[in-house]
Amino acid sequence: MPHRILIIRRDNIGDLVCTTPLLRALRTQLPDSRIEVLATRYNQAVLQGHPDIDALYAYTKAKHREDGESLLGLYWQRLVTVASLRRQHYDWVILPEGGSASALRFAHWVNGKKVLVRDGRDEVAGPHEVEQCCHLLSRLGLAYETPAPHIVAAAGEQAGIRRLLPVRGPATRLIGVHISARKPSQRWPAESFADLARRLAAENCALLLLWAPGRSDNPQHPGDDDKAETIMTMTKGLPITPVPTRRLEELIAALSLCNGVVCGDGGAMHLAAGLGKSIVCLFGQSTVARWHPWAVPHVVLQDASLDVSRICVDQVMRACHSLFEKGH
Repeated sequence: MPHRILIIRRDNIGDLVCTTPLLRALRTQLPDSRIEVLATRYNQAVLQGHPDIDALYAYTKAKHREDGESLLGLYWQRLVTVASLRRQHYDWVILPEGGSASALRFAHWVNGKKVLVRDGRDEVAGPHEVEQCCHLLSRLGLAYETPAPHIVAAAGEQAGIRRLLPVRGPATRLIGVHISARKPSQRWPAESFADLARRLAAENCALLLLWAPGRSDNPQHPGDDDKAETIMTMTKGLPITPVPTRRLEELIAALSLCNGVVCGDGGAMHLAAGLGKSIVCLFGQSTVARWHPWAVPHVVLQDASLDVSRICVDQVMRACHSLFEKGH
């Protein structure tokens, strides 16, 4: 019997990517059901054009309000969205992020027939975010499975990034190097990225330097313009294309064009996994068992001190060789 299902996932980019295996499993096992998602404006690009959902709704959190946006206007739009969702008369409202007070409020406002909340019972599936999200399938009476994550890059966005790239020979690999990280413990030094770039360029790799634009002292949205400028100055003359990704759609498109990716643990890493890329992951104070890339070739590097700056360039190069030279 077809169902109307709403998935509510309002947290970070990587969390939403790690929910896409659940969406894939629901679509496979309930092909005639209607599957919809409520996300936030901050992360909704993860699911734009996604083949496993029938509708995507988004609202804006107050902390993501942009200059000139009215707080009252945001709350009004949220009410409009909730009213629209209530009219859908969902059979199930599913909360893969867990039962936070705000998530439960949304579920209450939507007023679905049944609410399924991820909780401690789902930890039996394993430590990874994907495993625990997908364990909700069992609690729905469906088969437990953990497909690969999946996201879609917009063709128009890809074309815009391609226009920035120089002409490359057929044997040249394009490696994405993402230098930004939300958590300070995940930020590898500019000097290490520059050294890595020199070594990769010497092995016939072209590089796509990716970062969150802006000043590092911006209290709301700190960026890495200064760090990127330092790296570009230290690697002048090398085949590096700088791409400050001002929008999430741009980052997804840029990653989709790469043969492999080097990055810290964070949203970009999970986006790369959702695009099926091989990834060298630099972990600081983060739990590898829960957050490593799911279902793609990868090498995780984490120093015993949990200080990402202590990961040396030699280790990263060995990891690159082990992945990229095997054709992953």
